[in-house]
Amino acid sequence: MEEFWAGVFWAMKIWLIMIISLIMIPAMFGFSLGISETYMTILMKTLKDLDSSQMAGFHFDCFCLCVYPSGLILRENGSMEKELGELRRSRPKPPVGGDFTLSDCFYFIRRGIESIVEDEVTQRFTSEELVSWNLLTRTNNNFQYISLKLTLVYGLGIFVRYCILAPLRITLACIGLSWLVIGTTAVGFLPNWRIKFWLSEWVHIICYRICARGLSAAIQYHNRENKPKKGGICVANHTSPIDVVILCNDGGYAMVGQVHGGLMGVLQRAMVRSCPHVWFERSEMKDRHLVTKRLKDHVSDKTKLPILIFPEGTCVNNTSVMMFKKGSFEIGGTIYPVAIKYDPKFGDAFWNSSKYSMVSYLLRMMTSWALVCNVWYLPAMHQQEGEDAVQFANRVKSAIAHQGGLVDLQWDGGLKRAKVKDTFKEQQQKKYSSMVVGDDSSSNSD
Repeated sequence: MEEFWAGVFWAMKIWLIMIISLIMIPAMFGFSLGISETYMTILMKTLKDLDSSQMAGFHFDCFCLCVYPSGLILRENGSMEKELGELRRSRPKPPVGGDFTLSDCFYFIRRGIESIVEDEVTQRFTSEELVSWNLLTRTNNNFQYISLKLTLVYGLGIFVRYCILAPLRITLACIGLSWLVIGTTAVGFLPNWRIKFWLSEWVHIICYRICARGLSAAIQYHNRENKPKKGGICVANHTSPIDVVILCNDGGYAMVGQVHGGLMGVLQRAMVRSCPHVWFERSEMKDRHLVTKRLKDHVSDKTKLPILIFPEGTCVNNTSVMMFKKGSFEIGGTIYPVAIKYDPKFGDAFWNSSKYSMVSYLLRMMTSWALVCNVWYLPAMHQQEGEDAVQFANRVKSAIAHQGGLVDLQWDGGLKRAKVKDTFKEQQQKKYSSMVVGDDSSSNSD
């Protein structure tokens, strides 16, 4: 029995030595020995061959081959006034006041059926559908036949992902998080000199680099000359909690968020000792003025790291950008937009918090093939004269969506768990009422 445990201890020691020497140390200093690149080359070739075999030997339903790029329904981008005007074109508008025609009902019926068949909001919180199978999950409903060869490849993939990659990634994640807690706690005891902030940023970046290697992350950064600078605010679209790892792998940021308990709380308390992260209690989060004041105080100090904020307030499924909360754009600092786009072929990076807990989500990511994404740093943006916070937020959101190839939506991501506000319904009702009754009807007191 002693020989067995001695053998286990020896195997674990060799395992840790290999991880530290081949992965952890290169990650700490920002270089690679080529292991990840070789793995990605083999993986891309395998998936490419898989795509070819699927297209050659499998059949798909004709209906699903005729879908539009944005979904099942080709939606018109025209306004209510424009679309109703087309329906009314056979009937001239009276010269005085508004008008009503029965054909107006067709517009609302069509919009209602479109929302039932394909809700623009709900589909943004489900996993992105793939054109071909990536050997992870059988999400393609049109898959008709699986050959023996493909079954063997799938079985081999399960062995590689769960017996080789998962233990390796879990080990790296534990090492990275332990390094973060120990390193930030040690740095926190130093006096507030310049070397303390340099060491803090170095400890954070090393931790995120180790975690990124643990996810087999292949990240391509574009336009690095536009990277966020100290005293600014970095805003990005939000797909996953891993977005933080992706961005901090290339530079230091100050985080903004709510105080948590458990493991997340331990990490937050350790991080704030060495770096001025902005953590809020739940009661403080409801006080907008207090939050704004603390963020303004941080931005006004040009020696502090840029603040990283995800204005959507929730994770969206890597296909769209939803409404940005205006709070981040009321502070008055320089905004540095960043667009993040994941490649779903190698793994589903979207975190559906309604379906998966944080632990189960991370386990799913650690058993996927890899984390492949592109990051674009956009030029700094400032609030223009006469532009309010909402307009500024929409302008930044549109720039991020355009750069990342994402759909620009006006819907609030809070609809993931809440209903549409009555004020939004009233706004649409008033718009139609002004068309029917006429804008000058209120002036008639008779």
